[in-house]
Amino acid sequence: MNIVAAVGRIRRGISFWLTALGQEAMDLSLRTHAELRTRIVESPGTTLDDAALAALVADLRTIAGKTLPAGELTYGIFSGQREPLARAIITVVSEEAGGRPIAFNALAVMQVERDGDAQQVLHLGLVMVDPDARGKGLSGVLYGLTTLLLFIRDGLRPKWISNVTQVPAVAGMVCETFSDVYPSPLPQARPSFAHLQLARGIMRAHRAVFGVGDEAGFDEQRFVITDAYTGGSDALKKTYDDAPKHRDPVYNGFCARELDYARGDDLLQLGRIDLAAARRYLLREIPPDSLPALLATSAVLALQRMILPLVHWLDDTRTFGTLRPRRPTGEPTP
Repeated sequence: MNIVAAVGRIRRGISFWLTALGQEAMDLSLRTHAELRTRIVESPGTTLDDAALAALVADLRTIAGKTLPAGELTYGIFSGQREPLARAIITVVSEEAGGRPIAFNALAVMQVERDGDAQQVLHLGLVMVDPDARGKGLSGVLYGLTTLLLFIRDGLRPKWISNVTQVPAVAGMVCETFSDVYPSPLPQARPSFAHLQLARGIMRAHRAVFGVGDEAGFDEQRFVITDAYTGGSDALKKTYDDAPKHRDPVYNGFCARELDYARGDDLLQLGRIDLAAARRYLLREIPPDSLPALLATSAVLALQRMILPLVHWLDDTRTFGTLRPRRPTGEPTP
């Protein structure tokens, strides 16, 4: 068998993987806890039909209704409009038996200008947990799983993340999980010029993502949003006593010092997910029972970014970028 024929056979033999691996938007489900399943849906506003999108939004509203008085949240994903849901990545945790939704995270993808180019920033977004389901160790999945999978799918390239919060437990988790986080009470925390550029861009163009009104101020020295609860997120405002605390008191004291809870301040945290952050997340946050499913999912996502271009190249029947299909023998050249 000559080389050309061998390559052709390989191409035909692996072309069926293209459909499975070629999807850009994630929509996957995996078992992350005993009796619980986690579904991650990327850009549901563009990938789901009307019925599926309505069902997803209904699940989000069900969880929010158990957490806050009905009708209190009106911005972003709760509106049911496709535009905010098109730039969102929704993570929903449900009971495996009956399918009852008990927790969600709505991560948003923002394009922020940095050094004259658009920089993608993953905003950790709103997290809500049904009060009846608290204490099940869901925070690690809700705050980090999706960013980890996106990091793997993107070929292990570092990605910027942002977080807006007044909750010490959340602020501390972000500091301990991600790299180069600012603001943070940790001694090594320093704002770079990249941090400042991204913070300015977020406050200039993306306030609606986290429900902060135009009248809210921003302290560039401390990365604190002042009077933040005026743009649709009013129901999320907490007193310091009501805000869940971190197990390490250094984060509780930091939030108490930096934030005026009576006025309604938030931290705007910026950091990165990189190899070091991924390692910390896997060691600290992932339940042992969920590791097999996570590793299998990660392998598929890695194939999508690292192996799929080679698979496309080997398939000479379709167009891929500047590569064109090989013409059948005898076909005239135009």
